[in-house]
Amino acid sequence: MRNDEILSHISDFCRHADMAESTFGRRAVNDGKLVHRLREGKRITIDTLDRIQAYIAASTGAAPPPRGLKVPPEKRDPRSNFRFFENRQKYLLFVHTCSEKRVIAERVGLELSSIHPRPPALRVFDAGIGDGTVLARVLRLMHGRFPHMPFYVAGKELSLEDVRLTLEKLPDRLFEHPATVFVLTNMYYAEAPWLTPRSPAAASGMIWHEVPLRGASSGEFEAQIAELQPFLEQNWRASVSPRSGMPIYERPVAIVLYREDHRFLLDQIIPRAGRTEANFDLIIASQPYRAKSSVNFRAKRIIAPLARALRAGGRLIGIHSHGQDPGLEMIQAIWPGENPFAVSRHELLRAVKYELGSAGRELNFNAYADNRSVFRYDMEALPNEVTGTIGTSTAFAAWNAAVYVAQVEDDRLTEMAQSGRPLDAAREVLRKHNGLWFYDESYIISRRRD
Repeated sequence: MRNDEILSHISDFCRHADMAESTFGRRAVNDGKLVHRLREGKRITIDTLDRIQAYIAASTGAAPPPRGLKVPPEKRDPRSNFRFFENRQKYLLFVHTCSEKRVIAERVGLELSSIHPRPPALRVFDAGIGDGTVLARVLRLMHGRFPHMPFYVAGKELSLEDVRLTLEKLPDRLFEHPATVFVLTNMYYAEAPWLTPRSPAAASGMIWHEVPLRGASSGEFEAQIAELQPFLEQNWRASVSPRSGMPIYERPVAIVLYREDHRFLLDQIIPRAGRTEANFDLIIASQPYRAKSSVNFRAKRIIAPLARALRAGGRLIGIHSHGQDPGLEMIQAIWPGENPFAVSRHELLRAVKYELGSAGRELNFNAYADNRSVFRYDMEALPNEVTGTIGTSTAFAAWNAAVYVAQVEDDRLTEMAQSGRPLDAAREVLRKHNGLWFYDESYIISRRRD
């Protein structure tokens, strides 16, 4: 909401309640200068907006809150909206037929020249680690640029299957760069950078598991990491929230891995339960939200908390689907007018800046021009597979990639499965463009250096 709309609602309430505006500010948000600040053009956070509404609604004799005052929470049907990315078949087929992971890692790698690590370690956080492919590639680039610098690498991931795939990539990273502390957690975005649950009940049930790996070869590390499987199966569990329909952890877990022969060197870097800092030099937020999620949900629940976890000179790179590509053309051939990529990076950064309020003054928000922000990745196929007679497997892979990127729900796909139209649309787009590609867009939030 704009300031003039908020002021109009407050003024109407004060007039009907015969209350001074300074009194309203003190009673609603403990700030007698609230209205004065709004008139000067100062911004308020969404939480402050919620407190204003709650006070008006709870005040004796007050009319119901004016329409539009509250930013509505994102609602989903818990029975049918379990997070799209948890569909393993679509995910794995997409990952192995498209170059997105490699291209994203290359884009993230460009930021390494702009970060300025300080002792005792270069600190990286991956906000949605997936199968670990992007992070593993970034770690290789980091080793090439900072071969003798200790790394503190933390990642958030709720999916047990993805955690397993990520851990399979870890032995080689620990062999090449032994001065590494690696942390995996299933906590929320507002908790994971600090490894601290916000709820006292969740904090009391938190599982903290430290794994010092013995030996000096990737084979020895792999054998010890494989022994974690029973622990993961027992503790890395998720359920569906009855309120939002999103997956949530049953108990917060943090796994800390490092090489035993480097414990002395890494002592200041190894996190301890209840005594963990964020202060990251680089935060990777690659596809951390659903394409159809609201801009307020993205800003408040995901990007703003991550921005708070940056250290001075740190950089957050956000990446999400852009649309306006042959993949979306394929989707619109079946569902005309469909566009799940309505929220641009510009709108998102404005919402994040608003959500952060005064804390955003220490940050730079860079959307950049399209020629720097937008990048392309392709479905990888042989030239003869996308010309002439296009086989069923190629058409199916193209259709799968398009519906995965557009996050089309399974129930909608079922309606089309028997018609044959999806594969016809896929063949038509492949012939028209001699292939299939998609666009992602990136943005940067950086904290000013001291």
